[in-house]
Amino acid sequence: QVQLVESGGGLVQAGGSLRLSCAASGRTFSTYHMGWFRQAPGKEREFLAAITWSGGYTRHADSVKGRFTISRDNAKNTVYLQMNSLNPEDTAVYYCAAGVEFYKFDYWGQGTQVTVSS
Repeated sequence: QVQLVESGGGLVQAGGSLRLSCAASGRTFSTYHMGWFRQAPGKEREFLAAITWSGGYTRHADSVKGRFTISRDNAKNTVYLQMNSLNPEDTAVYYCAAGVEFYKFDYWGQGTQVTVSS
């Protein structure tokens, strides 16, 4: 089992950048594939990006491709989401997730709020 804690959210102006972090507990972090999702008020949860346990393969949703980048540091038990060129439509609660199968996530963090002002 793994526990996830997101950080790095906050208020940013349109065009700005944020880097989200997700710290994982446990010594098996490097065996989990990781992902980032978001959920805006009144909307369904949206997949953003995923990365394999080794970091050797990543996938990004078309809606954020070229602006968001997922990465991980297994030595620090942390996965990151670098977000650039933010716009108000990116306002949401952002969640990280872990799973033993790629795209099948079993563990979720509590989320971190990102608010982009125009």
